[in-house]
Amino acid sequence: MNKKMEMNMFCYQCQETAKGVGCMLKGVCGKESHTAQAMDLLLFVVRGVSVVTDALRKAGCPMPGEADVFVVDALFSTITNANFDDESILQRVDKGLALRNRLMDEAKRNNVFLPEVDELSWQGTRADYAEKAKSVGVLREPDEDLRSLKELLTYGLKGMAAYLEHAMRLGFNDNDIHVFMQHALATIACRSLSADEWTQLVLEAGGFGVKTMALLDEANTGTYGNPEITKVNIGVKNRPGILISGHDLKDLEELLKQTEGTGVDVYTHSEMLPAHYYPAFKKYSHFVGNYGNAWWKQREEFTAFNGPILFTTNCIVPPLANAVYKERMFTTNSTGYPGCKHIEKDATGRKDFSEIIEMAKQCQPPTEIERGEIIGGFAHNQVLQLADKVVDAVKSGAIRRFIVMAGCDGRMKSRDYYTEFAKSLPQDTVILTAGCAKYRYNKLGLGDINGIPRVLDAGQCNDSYSLAVIALKLKEVFRLNDINELPIVYNIAWYEQKAVIVLLALLSLGVKEIHLGPTLPAFLSPNVAKVLVDMFHIAGIGSVEEDLKKFGLAS
Repeated sequence: MNKKMEMNMFCYQCQETAKGVGCMLKGVCGKESHTAQAMDLLLFVVRGVSVVTDALRKAGCPMPGEADVFVVDALFSTITNANFDDESILQRVDKGLALRNRLMDEAKRNNVFLPEVDELSWQGTRADYAEKAKSVGVLREPDEDLRSLKELLTYGLKGMAAYLEHAMRLGFNDNDIHVFMQHALATIACRSLSADEWTQLVLEAGGFGVKTMALLDEANTGTYGNPEITKVNIGVKNRPGILISGHDLKDLEELLKQTEGTGVDVYTHSEMLPAHYYPAFKKYSHFVGNYGNAWWKQREEFTAFNGPILFTTNCIVPPLANAVYKERMFTTNSTGYPGCKHIEKDATGRKDFSEIIEMAKQCQPPTEIERGEIIGGFAHNQVLQLADKVVDAVKSGAIRRFIVMAGCDGRMKSRDYYTEFAKSLPQDTVILTAGCAKYRYNKLGLGDINGIPRVLDAGQCNDSYSLAVIALKLKEVFRLNDINELPIVYNIAWYEQKAVIVLLALLSLGVKEIHLGPTLPAFLSPNVAKVLVDMFHIAGIGSVEEDLKKFGLAS
């Protein structure tokens, strides 16, 4: 990247980055340049905190849990479409600098050696933030390949942090994951590794990605039960409603408890759809269905919903200036948007949603935009209960191939590919999906094979872990030596950083020949992309017709 090019920012962490190169004036996601710079500064501070915690841990010093919480939250808040509020980001910078300085004092008291790096020497104030932010962003690393590997690692850590935060909110944690994350961030800040060593660290992150998703799976199922086959209403009722978006099940639980008996219904949106699959939520009669589609359609769908919307995690699309629903938007956790009410937890960890509930009571019921039902709940426990049926279908030839079409949805016209690909698949194939990519084909009515639906939805993007568990179980059942011998094709759509850690997790499990689209990540330099192609046979996508032939699925 030529640093002499005119730019106000540089960001290429998502699939929709400008011209497939990088956003330089304003983010395609809607992120302003000053917000991008604030995030660059926050990541700089996170690395500084991690340098100290890494050194303290190696010296055997006790580590405050505050550091773990800060690093996870800060990383999560910089994920695409999570936080557009400068003040929210800068408050985290303030908090991080204060924490770093306290940790540095602790290191000094214990005679712990700290490296001489800018992340530790800078002692800026609010007045200095804007200027410092200009020099600590992505292009700080001049070598294109090292930059690519460092950013690939950073984006994987962001995705890992998102999943870890959800588990932590349910009381599940793993110190080893925090240790790795902070060690990796410290390495980015102060170590000079070879390209091969960076590659190994990236793949190690994939292994911790598997561990993190397994932890979240344990947290979700241990708290709310194993997902089960469920038909979800996509129409509306005649009472006022609250729409909950994002991914956080703990927030949903609190909202359902507080809305019980109020005359207000609760609907899920986008990645919250799989909440309907958990047994614990089925006791709430006012938990009535899913409204709308993937995140990128929210401007028109939120207008039609009429009631308040609660964002629990990323997937905010900045509302237009004249949007009637902006005053009905609420944020919580790592999310933020200027002018929207942010709901914090109190000293006991509880959140008060009464303001949202009172607003909902004054709103009209949602406007119906579709009707019917969709089926889901095919996480690993449920699918393994169907194992005999699935194996018989494979052995008889009724199921010829499984197609993993997990991942993200997005706005680009090129994503129509995934809808057309699903429509064009032969009748003896089954789609395994997780994440909001499902909205490209979960309403197509593709039928079933001997009672097995041809679209098996495992859940949210983090539930891609379920797909890995299913694949490993099938490998065992069919007594195969290699997971890549299974009759499975991987045709995955990606958008943001949680998809990055899912990809790295699959690579760490040895999965090869993953097709990634609609475009390969801009942050992969040609040399780094070649390494992934050579090691794992990663490829992009072509036309539907070309890819059906490539996968041996053409009729």
